[in-house]
Amino acid sequence: MGSHPQASSYTAAAPRGFFNLIWGIVATLLSVLWTAICATSAASAALINKPHWVTLVTRAWGRGIIGVSGIKVEIEGLENLTGLRSYVLVANHQSFFDIFATAAYMPGEPRFVGKKELLKVPLVGFAMKHGGHILIDREAGGQAIRKAIKIIQSGLDVCVFAEGHRFNDNRIHEFEDGAAWLAILSKLPVVPMSISGSGVFFPRGAMFVTPGLTMKMRIGKPISTDGMRSADRTELTHRLEEAVRASFTTEV
Repeated sequence: MGSHPQASSYTAAAPRGFFNLIWGIVATLLSVLWTAICATSAASAALINKPHWVTLVTRAWGRGIIGVSGIKVEIEGLENLTGLRSYVLVANHQSFFDIFATAAYMPGEPRFVGKKELLKVPLVGFAMKHGGHILIDREAGGQAIRKAIKIIQSGLDVCVFAEGHRFNDNRIHEFEDGAAWLAILSKLPVVPMSISGSGVFFPRGAMFVTPGLTMKMRIGKPISTDGMRSADRTELTHRLEEAVRASFTTEV
């Protein structure tokens, strides 16, 4: 899977003009404030056992940040999610805006898989822990897996960024097999999605967003996991990675 990375040259964000720079700084500061407000609200909704309220708050969170940053999100293939009661969404990962856009525009009750280190982030970690998101603790072993499957089977939809890290080099990197494994164990269909363009306006390590640009999300056809076993996760991971590569674009 990692032997043929998506061939492309990385295109850096356009030079900032003064207005663009000020807009980016203000948008970033407002996004931090909005995140604190929404994290508090989502955690409160989770504590009173209102998972749909958590979804509504999370959706407002993503749309608010995208709106204030002037980011245009183009989505193709939403019809491929029609009729799915619950699913595992598997995507590449370029920037935090992948999370904002998925939370804002994916139908159903989207939640995310993240690392346990997110628990250390004030408010955000608390909201994720109590809001139905899956925080992976490798030291917990089978207990962590059982908890993850229970969350998935409760009717929530789960998004996994299968590369394991954010990459803003405009390439698709090798997928890890955790997403395929969760889908097989929970017996849910798995859906590939490519995300293009977001690495340009908020790359890893950036302090402020470059506003007013465009990202594209392409949703592929769901893959059934009926009859699959844990041993099939490598093959399924390969199919997912190839599907994401096929729909990924370097021109947005």
